[in-house]
Order: sequence, then C-alpha cells, then structure tokens
Amino acid sequence: MDQPVTIALTKGRILKETLPLLAEAGIEPLEDISSSRKLIFPTNHAHIQLIVIRGTDVPTYVKLGSADIGIAGKDMLLELGAEDMYEPLDLNIARCKLMTAGRVGEALPSGRVRVATKFVNVARRHFAERGIQVELIKLYGAMELAPLMDLADLIVDIVDTGNTLRANGMEPRDLIADVSSRLVVNRAAMKRKHQTIQQIIGNLSRAVEARQVEVANA
Repeated sequence: MDQPVTIALTKGRILKETLPLLAEAGIEPLEDISSSRKLIFPTNHAHIQLIVIRGTDVPTYVKLGSADIGIAGKDMLLELGAEDMYEPLDLNIARCKLMTAGRVGEALPSGRVRVATKFVNVARRHFAERGIQVELIKLYGAMELAPLMDLADLIVDIVDTGNTLRANGMEPRDLIADVSSRLVVNRAAMKRKHQTIQQIIGNLSRAVEARQVEVANA
C-alpha cells in the first residue's frame, strides 16, 4: 500500500513552472491552487498531498520532516544549506543565475567591499574564497537601489534577463551559480517510504527527460 507523502512546493514563479511538470509526472491537485487561499491540497493520488509555502521555508520543512519531498530553487539550497537532505533531481525549470553586479564601469574600492544581498551566506563564501574582505548588508528587495544610493558597492542577486540591471545603470559581474529548481528529499522519509518516494522521483525524472527530448527535437 502506498505510504502518505507530503510534497512542499515553492510559491510564485517556481510554482507556475512546477505544476505542469507534476501533471506530466501524473500528480495533479484536485483544485486550482492559483485561485485558492488554502495551503494544503489533496491530489489525484490519495496518498500524496501538496503544501504551498515560501521558498525560504521549503528546506526547513523537508529537513525537519514535516514534508517528505520539496521543490526549491538551488539559490535557496545554497543559502540555507542542503546537507541534511537528498537532492536527487534537477527539474530544469525556473532557470536563472546567481551573480554579483555593480554599476557599469565602476571599479571596486581597494579596501573592504560593501555588498548588499539577501544571500548573505552565499556571498560570504564567494568573497572569502577570493580573499576579498566584505561588509555584508542584508536587504530583502530592490537590490539595484543599493549601489545607486551609495549603500553598497556590489550586490549579489538572481539575474534572469538582466533588464532590471541595465535599466538601473548596472551590469552583471561574476557568476556564482547557475540556478534551477531541485527536488529534495528528507533522509528519514527516503528510508521509511523508499518505494513510494522512488516512484515519484522516477516519474518526475521521466517527465524532465521527455521535456529535454522535445527541446532537442524542436
């Protein structure tokens, strides 16, 4: 008998790209998530339920076992740590880049560099590996404003098209990581519910592969 499994989904752009992929893997919510205020959703499988939460919370829910499986951006996993989880599958959706950026043509100061970001752990590791001393300034949005208002010399942020950077007189600098959404699994759940979880991973893996074949043949 299939064991009950909870899958934690990330709100926003990732959710919009996740739901069609889940459907291709045979998992569909029984109601429209986008028009509902609910946080827990039954699916067409009696043993599988979905919860919809902030991306920053997905790793916590999976690590502590409140969710068996999660779907989160690699940026969140790098920032919050994924050591206590399995990361068996790159879903190849919600692709973007985690980068440093600064004002166009502006050189960095010779001393300590001020860096604004919400990815403070990622930024700390990145600059430490390069031997650059930094003052980290944690912000939660509108990162491009920090250099324009002389709050920071650089930012570390997600870059998609780069249009927002260009519109604000900024340019991307160093690539820190290529980002996409990943499937993560609670370690204890993988042992206790191995057959059920492995089946979900397999179905999703085949859905991802089928998409890649379609793109290659297009």
